[in-house]
Amino acid sequence: MAIKDDTVQGSPPQQPVQNGGPSGVMSLQNVAIKEVPPIADPAPLGLAAFALTTFLLSAFNVGWTKGTVAFLGFALAYGGLAQLLAGMWEFRNRNVFGATAFSTYGAFWIGVAVYFFWVVPEFKPTPLELSNDLGWISVAFVIFNTYMLLWSLFVNRAVFLVFLTLEVTFILLAIGHFSNSTNMVKAGGIAGIVTAACAWYASAAGVINGMGGRKVLPTGEPLHLNPVA
Repeated sequence: MAIKDDTVQGSPPQQPVQNGGPSGVMSLQNVAIKEVPPIADPAPLGLAAFALTTFLLSAFNVGWTKGTVAFLGFALAYGGLAQLLAGMWEFRNRNVFGATAFSTYGAFWIGVAVYFFWVVPEFKPTPLELSNDLGWISVAFVIFNTYMLLWSLFVNRAVFLVFLTLEVTFILLAIGHFSNSTNMVKAGGIAGIVTAACAWYASAAGVINGMGGRKVLPTGEPLHLNPVA
């Protein structure tokens, strides 16, 4: 809400009422409270940024890509910066779930890029140390994602599927990195591709539903309708 002084310029100031109540003081100026126009929903951007970067990393883990770690640039710019900005706009929307999710995973992708761009070249970890680092990162985000998965029950089924498949992805990656199992890392990559598909669908639904002002693509009702309970 914005507060604006609409006192007419050039008119003599009104004197406060000496023997009156608070109304005499308030009569010194007219305060107009104007509603700030609503912003566009930032969730489709956050979901799209998350989906694309997850897809690129997962395709790399599965072994589909034959090039270098191209996902790192997009992890920094799209999955990181764009998703972090979407999280900031969710704060403006007073959406605590979206703000926490997008801001955290935007920072996650920025952290991944920073780790590979600066930490790895500086400290030159062995393959075992690298796998150990990635395993602990996966465990840390399993913890965060677990309670976000539970709270996604109050959002809608499309978002719930995103967090459910992401939970499976992180668990498989954690097991794969700690055990140095290429097959488990590939399984995590496949789960990540499914996660990306779910996030892309939720993003597409958010875009077209926002454009049409109605539900064109279904996202499903919340699995739990009463967060207080």
